[in-house]
Amino acid sequence: MSDYQQKVSASFNERKRLNRLRRRKENLRFWDEFSIIPRWLVASVFVLFLIAQGIALYVNLAARHEPYGNVMFPYELRDNPALASLALAGIITAASLCLATVIFLIAYVNRDSKRRGMNSALWTLLAIILLPGYLIIGFMVYFLMREPLPYPCPQCGTSVGGRFNFCPNCKCNLHPSCPNCKREVVETDKFCPYCAYELGTPAPSSAELPVPKSSF
Repeated sequence: MSDYQQKVSASFNERKRLNRLRRRKENLRFWDEFSIIPRWLVASVFVLFLIAQGIALYVNLAARHEPYGNVMFPYELRDNPALASLALAGIITAASLCLATVIFLIAYVNRDSKRRGMNSALWTLLAIILLPGYLIIGFMVYFLMREPLPYPCPQCGTSVGGRFNFCPNCKCNLHPSCPNCKREVVETDKFCPYCAYELGTPAPSSAELPVPKSSF
């Protein structure tokens, strides 16, 4: 592997580490995240669920007048329309939950990627394309690769994006580096993960560095 490829791989791994640590501070809650899904979509899915239940109940009750009853169920349920209706309602509910989960996940990816400064159309299309053959792998890729949420600047409190290097309000360095090895670190790191330097202490000056002894 060339030096360029090693540098690209190291930079990519470091970016993933930083994003992973920043995402830990988001403290996301299920209902807060669910609330970003459009209300009209939730209401539409619920209305369609009620319509499906109504159609299934009507078809099931109408089939009891047929000579062979409702052929969807075994003989024990064909003469009992109440149990047949409950069974059919359970089947429709299970199928509706699976379908609603997929719809809500697609809507969540669209809204969440937009608020994180990502390309919402691209990620939504990726989730939909991978859905038929690979089920939820598109959503897994998104949750692993998504950028951190905008967060307040540690110096002035202005909301800054996950990709910002400096705060546009106070020019605060949002990606601090180790004063010893100059590698990028996270605000919560107490020691540099590369050289074990204790962060928060001033960098050693050239005068403090040991002078190599002469071989002569």
